[in-house]
Amino acid sequence: MGSQTVPKLPVVDLTKEDLKPGTSSWLGTSNEVLRALEEYGCFVAVYDKLPLKLHNSMLESLEGLFDLPAETKFHNTANEEGITYYGTASEGFLFENATTLEGTQRFTNVLWPSTGNDTFCETTLLFSKKLEELVEMVMRMVFESYGLDKYYYESQIASSTYHMALAKIQPPKMNEKKGIGSHSDKSILSIVDQNHVTSLEIQTKDGRWITFEPSPSHLVVMAGEAFMAWSNGRIHCPSHVHGIITTTPPQENGKEEVNYSAALLSYMKGMVQPPDKLVDDEHPLLFKPFSNLGFLKYWIQEVAKNPKCSLTDYCGV
Repeated sequence: MGSQTVPKLPVVDLTKEDLKPGTSSWLGTSNEVLRALEEYGCFVAVYDKLPLKLHNSMLESLEGLFDLPAETKFHNTANEEGITYYGTASEGFLFENATTLEGTQRFTNVLWPSTGNDTFCETTLLFSKKLEELVEMVMRMVFESYGLDKYYYESQIASSTYHMALAKIQPPKMNEKKGIGSHSDKSILSIVDQNHVTSLEIQTKDGRWITFEPSPSHLVVMAGEAFMAWSNGRIHCPSHVHGIITTTPPQENGKEEVNYSAALLSYMKGMVQPPDKLVDDEHPLLFKPFSNLGFLKYWIQEVAKNPKCSLTDYCGV
């Protein structure tokens, strides 16, 4: 009996010097990006616009954030609209307007109300702006590959808004798993950066799981349900988990390997609906026009009652 090939995430090199719109390099890379998103719903971006120093600084800053007292994290965020904190098998924050100074300052001041934290604020804002550039590049490549002009691209970028997700996953006990369970993002795109501790697994269309092997120069670009709907089902939206499995005892020095990650999620402020050219007899309309942020709010409210609630439940044709 032949052995089954272990699937791997597609890798797209975005570091080429001549990677500019209109060039053959751009067109070839755009085709790679689109194929990856249609087949896997994600890809590993080799990306050098996020400097190693900034990558390290961002992840190091998360240690100070999550080291804050539990009471501070729960109490200070309890009644803050647009800022969420959760702490169970894993810990995490989510805050809105992450690519603006106002949004980043507000989040920082909520967690450090007396002293502030200029270093954290500046690092987080610079980090989010670098990831925003990657989102815009990928969206342009996708739109152009589908034959949409720059005016369409510009209007979509103008209607984008960004949330930042910051997470910490502690090692579990032996042969147990901790983390964020299987889910799909509700965004247009998500860009994930993390430290060296392996935690992200992504499910393929045929149900197999691929483990992302982290590297400082590698970012995971993942399509959300909103992008799947915008493409009228052409782009795949993958299920994924963030978790750590421990199969070995703690290190002799007692130090535990903790996973830290930072992800930028892009949403559309207006209505999500596919361009006319993506709807035809072979691809009938799958979803009614819907609010991306409205769907996110619906999912947050419904998921506790119905973990399988989906975009089809919300606005399926």
